[in-house]
Amino acid sequence: MTEVTKAAAIGGGVIGAGWVARLLENGIDVAVYDPAPEAERRLQAVLDNAERAYVKLTLAPRRRKGALSFHPSIAAAVAGADLVVESVPERLDVKQVVYAEVEAAVDPGALIASSTSGILPSDLQAGMKHPERLLVAHPFNPVYLLPLVELVGGAQTAPETIERAKAIYAAIGMHPLHIRKEIEAFVADRLLEAVWRESLWLVSDGIATTAEIDDAIRFGFGLRWAQMGLFETYRIAGGEAGMRHFMAQFGPCLKWPWTKLTDVPDFTEDLVDLVSSQSDAQSGAYSIRELERIRDDNLIAILQALKVKDWGAGKTLAVYERRLVDAAAAEVEAADLTQPIVTLERRVPADWTDYNNHMTESRYLQCFADASDALLRFIGVDADYVAGGGSYFTVETHIRHLDEVAALEPVKATTQVLEAEGKKLRLFHRLTHGDGRLLATGEHLLIHVNLKTRSASDSAPAIAARAAEIAQAHTALPWPEEAGRAVGQPR
Repeated sequence: MTEVTKAAAIGGGVIGAGWVARLLENGIDVAVYDPAPEAERRLQAVLDNAERAYVKLTLAPRRRKGALSFHPSIAAAVAGADLVVESVPERLDVKQVVYAEVEAAVDPGALIASSTSGILPSDLQAGMKHPERLLVAHPFNPVYLLPLVELVGGAQTAPETIERAKAIYAAIGMHPLHIRKEIEAFVADRLLEAVWRESLWLVSDGIATTAEIDDAIRFGFGLRWAQMGLFETYRIAGGEAGMRHFMAQFGPCLKWPWTKLTDVPDFTEDLVDLVSSQSDAQSGAYSIRELERIRDDNLIAILQALKVKDWGAGKTLAVYERRLVDAAAAEVEAADLTQPIVTLERRVPADWTDYNNHMTESRYLQCFADASDALLRFIGVDADYVAGGGSYFTVETHIRHLDEVAALEPVKATTQVLEAEGKKLRLFHRLTHGDGRLLATGEHLLIHVNLKTRSASDSAPAIAARAAEIAQAHTALPWPEEAGRAVGQPR
């Protein structure tokens, strides 16, 4: 079983809360156990930031959120869970106690995934009754935005556990990276530790401040790493001769005493004070929550830019968006055809609004365009159909703007098929607020097009039949008074 409907989160700190946010966003119910006195408040703060981020992350229809619940014991939290996410402190003895309690209550088919950033899964498995279902699934903060998750199996982890985990994490918008050999700190954290160690030396030796080191990263190689990583970047640095030339030219530098990677500065109170004071001077004007929101906004911008190029983490986001669109289309398929079809449900992103915090007029059209796209997918005009050379183009639109809606407020669009005959598809959309107010109506005429000839053409028989079926069912609905109206026409 690869689909997860319920997960248990053991530990709700920074990483645990990030997991909860990502799982909830993907329609998975999450039961949380965290004995800390203010666990619910701290977790909710992360969920609030995650909600803010997901409103901006994608225009694809979001899944209906899973249900969040808190429980007084591990046993209560894991009951009925398909996936158990362990994010407790990095102490082997503590984690092994948790696994014993989990195994005593969890369903036999559940996966147990540790968020540990460095403990070997073979050590985690010691003493477990069913070690074959445990693996490390190491994410990166913020878990609800960054797609990488390192999957590491232990000596007793079953191969099917890894394969199942790959499918689960891919389904929730992540890039599962299988680390085939156990090693402390896995891959990404070992790279980070090397940079961190050298950075501490640079601060300790008075070479650079924390702000200057961060500038070196964010204005330089950090931008390259965000989209090409290390080896591909250096391949380009080798010119037309590629990596072989780069290594021949710069390989000898590795023997020069540039870095102190084999040593570490004494971790004294003076060093802690020095780094902390410089960090306060660098970023102390912002609260941690403010920094998190700034970080999230910047990450979303980078992800969206990479998505346009279908590259790196942006490619992962594009795949995730297609999953969301397909999932939304599957939900529409269960619609009652005797009623207008719900084709859009979302909250208004903050950047869709003007200086009055009202949604701009272009975004009303965006909502109706998304509703039209959902209806097209409903009748079978999906990515495969378009790739095969057929699609619908909008040739005429009439929108009536009736009321205002502000940032983060809920909106819903319903679609009535007025006509589906030959090449034509005539749709009537209604956009309503979550409180029931009618915000706008939109009438759209679409024409089927052969993408190879760029001319009007009949749709495929199955598409035409599905559209006609809906149009026939909708003839029982009242004809919209606003249909056929023109600009300036008397009411």
